[in-house]
Amino acid sequence: MMKLYWSPRSRSFTALWLMEETGQPYERVLTDIAAGAQKTPEYLAINPMGKVPALQDGDATMAEAAAICAYVAERYPEAKLAPALGDPLRAKYLYWLFFAPSCIEPAMVQIATKIEMNSVAAGWGDSQRVYDVLDKSLEKGPWILGENFSAADIAIGSALNFSVRLFKMVPSRPSFDAYIARCMARPAFQRAEKIAAG
Repeated sequence: MMKLYWSPRSRSFTALWLMEETGQPYERVLTDIAAGAQKTPEYLAINPMGKVPALQDGDATMAEAAAICAYVAERYPEAKLAPALGDPLRAKYLYWLFFAPSCIEPAMVQIATKIEMNSVAAGWGDSQRVYDVLDKSLEKGPWILGENFSAADIAIGSALNFSVRLFKMVPSRPSFDAYIARCMARPAFQRAEKIAAG
């Protein structure tokens, strides 16, 4: 059984929602980051970066929410959270799965902190462009791959839920609001929110 190390009000929500979408049993290990549990030698042996989420699956141990999404989606193909190898949609899936931590999250932090960055030097480019590209892609809907919900929606939906709905770090747009509402309507999202709320 997979073991998920998580903490409320953190990026762990992505992995928590993902695990709920699989429909598979898993063990949750609450890691109290407010109390510094992520800095203990025991936890640093699991994730040397001292962050949540982290995942153990037998002898396999990993961290980083998007990587966990990719791993779990492949581990449980019956959950249909990723296009199969060879499917042309897989390229778009991988693009959007990694767009969440590589572009959305740094752009969100840049907007929230008002830090000026040279768009050539910043790995995500320009914050405004990140959100414009995402906005245009979500207008088509209902999901980032069109009709097929995937782990990429979990990564993107979690980032938008966090930055737009919960913490209002990023200005909302009609496509973001509609997308977040579709995510929130999913039973697995609702279960994850209940777990995260305690």
